[in-house]
Amino acid sequence: MLVTGNDILIPARAGKYGVAAFNTNNMEITQAIIHTAEKLRSPVIVQMSEGAIKYGGQDLANIVKDIASRASVPVALHLDHGSSFASALNAIRMGFTSVMIDASHHPYDENVAETRKVVEAAHALGVSVEAELGRLGGIEEHVVVDEKDAFLTDPQEAVAFVNATGVDYLAIAIGTSHGAYKGKGRPYIDQARIQEIGGLLSIPLVAHGSSGVPAEIVQRFRDAGGEIGDAAGIADEDLELATQHGIAKVNVDTDLRLASTVGIREVLKANPKEFDPRKVFGPARDVMAQVIEHKLRVLGSVGKA
Repeated sequence: MLVTGNDILIPARAGKYGVAAFNTNNMEITQAIIHTAEKLRSPVIVQMSEGAIKYGGQDLANIVKDIASRASVPVALHLDHGSSFASALNAIRMGFTSVMIDASHHPYDENVAETRKVVEAAHALGVSVEAELGRLGGIEEHVVVDEKDAFLTDPQEAVAFVNATGVDYLAIAIGTSHGAYKGKGRPYIDQARIQEIGGLLSIPLVAHGSSGVPAEIVQRFRDAGGEIGDAAGIADEDLELATQHGIAKVNVDTDLRLASTVGIREVLKANPKEFDPRKVFGPARDVMAQVIEHKLRVLGSVGKA
């Protein structure tokens, strides 16, 4: 069933489990996300970035909405990193049930004003809203933040921001980062900061840049001819702990990109003559489903739908 972000995330925050928000770019990714969630009786959020909208447009949004509306578990369609009021309104017109306005690159007062503007419009149409305070490092499509420009969320400022904007859920900077290169070894996550913000705010909190970048998937990528550096992701244990203190939405994109490409590369390496897209994309969907299942179990959302 297609629902709002609030319908999914408020129960998650109260129940101390996380809901994975996976980015999609095509039918196979969408199927892997929603069908795996159904199999495990888990709520799930399907996200489209502005890049995905440019790539797949209304056609892709309609695929998500159709599969979601026929699903037996709650599914929200969310705009990831909306860069403007116009972008958020466009997503709402397309049928999104949740939107993010990311004005975190602006000064605080501008972030508040832009976020409040989106909240007022979205709430009037029954759509829930995410905003971001603090800045994550890394690269995700049009979002590029150098490490020197990244900064963690101030707890007291988070309270003031939520009170001033009326936003439904807040993405906080806690040490995670976008992309496959999140640091050397085990990236540091500021659990104390999560606990402090979670103690001050009752709304669901969001962790961006939370792909695990599994070592097995990275190795399979290399074995199938892919080139990738010293990729590192967020540890399962850190996400499990974070969900106990307010993190209810956990964003995952890189893991599915890697898994999809692994499935495609392995097929073509084993059979260079293969050109049936069903035999190429089908295995990619299967690899993604395995990664998705692992993430849903880590976050504790299995059986919650």
